[in-house]
Amino acid sequence: MTESDAFFLGIIQGLTEFLPVSSSGHLEIFRNILDANMIGKENLLFTSVLHFATALSTMIVFRKDIFDLIFNIKKNQSKVYILKILIAIFPAGFVGFVFSNHIEKLFVGNLKLVGIMLIITGLMLLLTKIAKKKNSKISYLDSLIIGISQAIAIMPGISRSGTTICTSLYLGKEKNESAKFSFLIVIPVIFGAILKDVFSGDFFHYDIQISILLIGFFSSLISGFIACKWMLNIVKNNNLMYFSFYCFLLGLTAIFYI
Repeated sequence: MTESDAFFLGIIQGLTEFLPVSSSGHLEIFRNILDANMIGKENLLFTSVLHFATALSTMIVFRKDIFDLIFNIKKNQSKVYILKILIAIFPAGFVGFVFSNHIEKLFVGNLKLVGIMLIITGLMLLLTKIAKKKNSKISYLDSLIIGISQAIAIMPGISRSGTTICTSLYLGKEKNESAKFSFLIVIPVIFGAILKDVFSGDFFHYDIQISILLIGFFSSLISGFIACKWMLNIVKNNNLMYFSFYCFLLGLTAIFYI
């Protein structure tokens, strides 16, 4: 892998982690278009660095909300919100821990599966236009339902951010709150996945240049920050449906042409 490859992959990861177009689906597609060794799916260290960068970009965007939760943890409101986050991350954590071997088999370049999942993502985004608006707060049950949708988004081609935000909007939640909750619940999931990689024993068994890691990290961090801020405006203006057409086009391309 070269520095330019790392820069390109960092941008792809940063943008598609937050935009509702599926980062896993894009990486699977590029894995087939480009040299698979250049993507380096097997390189846990590089992949984890990119995911750490996107998690960090989320923390930067929501730094005020995170600080408020941490420093006001004794307040009942903060305790309730943190509990809701824990409820929401449980399904994805459970699925990732128990079924990790089965999940890995999904990421084997099956572009027809990726294409079908992208089309499903597109349908979810399109249906937000008819979602009923209640602007109610996220409840414990809502948190669990959103968490289950996040677990389903482990499938390659299903957008995590798109699925969780759409689910929250279907439940009648306020737009900004839906986006914020969706992005906050991904932080512990990403860090949990990184820790799992570290304790797997294979994390440090790769020979990779520090420059490649740094370039990948910063390109993913910056593009992730931009995409996260952009996505907040997209949800606020109810423009998710426009990404549905992109998902439809990319999904059909993956099924029939790649």
